[in-house]
Amino acid sequence: RRAAAAAAAARRAGASGGTMNTFFSPAGGGLFLGEICANTSNTPQAWYNPGEGGDWIDVFLNISPFAWAYLGLALSLGLSVLGAAWGVWATGTSLVGAAVKAPRIKSKNLVSVIFCEATAIFGVIISIILLGKVSTDGNAAILEKNCASVFFGGYSIFWAGFSVGVTNLASGITVGVSGSGCALADAQDSSLFVKILIVEIFGSALSIFGLIIGIIQSQNADFTTN
Repeated sequence: RRAAAAAAAARRAGASGGTMNTFFSPAGGGLFLGEICANTSNTPQAWYNPGEGGDWIDVFLNISPFAWAYLGLALSLGLSVLGAAWGVWATGTSLVGAAVKAPRIKSKNLVSVIFCEATAIFGVIISIILLGKVSTDGNAAILEKNCASVFFGGYSIFWAGFSVGVTNLASGITVGVSGSGCALADAQDSSLFVKILIVEIFGSALSIFGLIIGIIQSQNADFTTN
């Protein structure tokens, strides 16, 4: 079986002209590893099945770490803005509706909208921080000794952006729902405003926690290629 599998792999390599122009590389790496990362493969050989010419883990190794990094940037900013928009939508509609009957609430309840907008600001901040770490050209050749470091940097920034984005999304929804309740409660009884505002503050603090964790996650990201 092993001899037959090896012969099949050799035929596939010969049919491709000896270059790695197939999606799965017979060496256990991907096109990115073969062409950019100095023929280095981070795939453990125990995961490589010669009879199939590759494994599912190769999918990740075929994706450039720069793509992972920029995807993390997009998630951090996009999810944060989505959370802020959701919160402003929930708070704003309740505030405008309740202000028809109680015009006095329209000024002080704007603090709920500000808390929602803060989640988008945190997303912009972490995106700028992460973007500053991706300081090299994605088309540049990467030395073999730096290949693992660059992959780590890509994954690190991706998960940092994902963590911040999801946290800000949850925070924005939380502040929006509590802010909506705050506006309605304040319209009925002004003494409830401060009490419910405390709930909003704790909901807004979730985005700060995500920002801190995102900075910690990405602090060792390094895209040195030479």
